[in-house]
Amino acid sequence: MASSLLLVVVFVLDLIAFALAVAAEQRRNTATVQKQVNYSYCQYDSDIATGLGVGALLSLMASQILIMIASRCLCCGKAMRPSGSRTWAIVLFITCWVFFFIAEVCLLAGSVRNAYHTKYYLSENSPSCRQLRKGVFGAGAAFVVLTGIVSELYYVSHSRANDGQPSYNRDAGVRMGNL
Repeated sequence: MASSLLLVVVFVLDLIAFALAVAAEQRRNTATVQKQVNYSYCQYDSDIATGLGVGALLSLMASQILIMIASRCLCCGKAMRPSGSRTWAIVLFITCWVFFFIAEVCLLAGSVRNAYHTKYYLSENSPSCRQLRKGVFGAGAAFVVLTGIVSELYYVSHSRANDGQPSYNRDAGVRMGNL
């Protein structure tokens, strides 16, 4: 049977990851071009979005690790009995890892890109400053939600597939005897 406490803890971790990713999207770096007599340079505002993105990344990773430890990552432990729950568990397991990977890539790339500041002086011909595109942390937040939903459904399906009696209660082999 699925552990309600685990589902609540994973939900809270995913909620924290989502909130941090949305906050990172709202607080991403902006830059202004500062003009001097002979040159121009980029001046960036606060760099808090990088920390928020890394926090979201770590929170999502913690929830994924908890789910995988509790379910023994689908590949370890006793075999699941054949059923529709086993099929759903396998499909949701693969989907969960795909969504998790996309979310982590968005959050990591957003954090790294947000931390990058143009350090050279700009000429008059190119007065643009490099900034993180809008929506990178937002995409990460969307995939955090999808990962959270699919990982909890995976855990419940995995638990259902492991509950109940095994499909064969006794030896089903062919007996060889004297005739």
